Amino acid sequence: MNVSGDLNHVLDVISKILIRCVLMNVGVILLWWCFFMISRGHGLQTLIFNLTPHEVTLITYCGIAFAKLCNIMFFLFPYVAIKWVLKVRKSSEVTGNGSV
Repeated sequence: MNVSGDLNHVLDVISKILIRCVLMNVGVILLWWCFFMISRGHGLQTLIFNLTPHEVTLITYCGIAFAKLCNIMFFLFPYVAIKWVLKVRKSSEVTGNGSV
C-alpha cells in the first residue's frame, strides 16, 4: 500500500472513532436528561448546595447545552471534515488529478 492509501486508511479509522464518540456522547446527554426528568423534586441538590429548584434547573440545562456544543465542536465537525477530505481524495484519485 502506498502513502496515500495508508493516509486514507488512517483517516477512515479516525472518522469511525469520531462518529462513535458522537453517538456515545448523545447517549450520555440523553441519560443525563432522563435522570433530570425523573428527579424533578431536586431534593438532594437543594439540600446539599443550598440552591433553589430554579437554579438547579438552570444549571442542568446549561450543562446539557454545553455538552451538546462540545460534542458538535470536538467530534461531529472533525468527522464531517474528514469525510469531506476522503471524498475529495477519492474523486481526485478517480480523475487522476494528484493535487490533493
